[in-house]
Amino acid sequence: MKKTFLLISILSLLIGCTHKQIGYEDEIKNFQYELNTQFADAEESPLTEEDLKSFKTLDFFPIDKKYNITAKFTRTPNEPVFEMPTTTDRLPLYKKYGVAYFTLNGKKIELNIYQNQQLMTSIGYENHLFLPFNDATNGKSTYGGGRYIDLEIPEKDTTMIRIDFNRTYNPYCAYNHKYSCPIPPKENTIPIEILAGVKAYNKH
Repeated sequence: MKKTFLLISILSLLIGCTHKQIGYEDEIKNFQYELNTQFADAEESPLTEEDLKSFKTLDFFPIDKKYNITAKFTRTPNEPVFEMPTTTDRLPLYKKYGVAYFTLNGKKIELNIYQNQQLMTSIGYENHLFLPFNDATNGKSTYGGGRYIDLEIPEKDTTMIRIDFNRTYNPYCAYNHKYSCPIPPKENTIPIEILAGVKAYNKH
């Protein structure tokens, strides 16, 4: 996964946090615009050369505030570093940073949140966290290999974390098999449909 999209996602999140005059829907539309802009850029896009020629826009679920979650957050500082499986032989090093707990559509959900051990040493990504997940839309309205959300380390001593599923995006592998993408751990399977974020890629 290129660092460029991670930066776009983080910058978009910061925009929403610092410019209170921007409405929530505008915040998410800006995120979608930035993502489409990246995909249309031949130097940044994960699309194949053939798909790039006909690319117009990604498909998104309607923006829904109920998927902007404030979850209870518990740190797990003593977790060991581990190799996360990917779609290739690459095994990047991750560490479980914490666990998020929330209720959605009447279901109690628990998700592990991870920190990439290499990325955390890169300037600008010291606070980056990674949430890969599967849900009941996989293989139907969304990519079968799961989806991702980029998060920020919460402020010190906080017990809450914001998880906005409207910012959910697909692994680059959903668009081009040349990429190596982390496979969401089984424990991060959500038993309901998350009808938010980017849908499965359909060529236009």
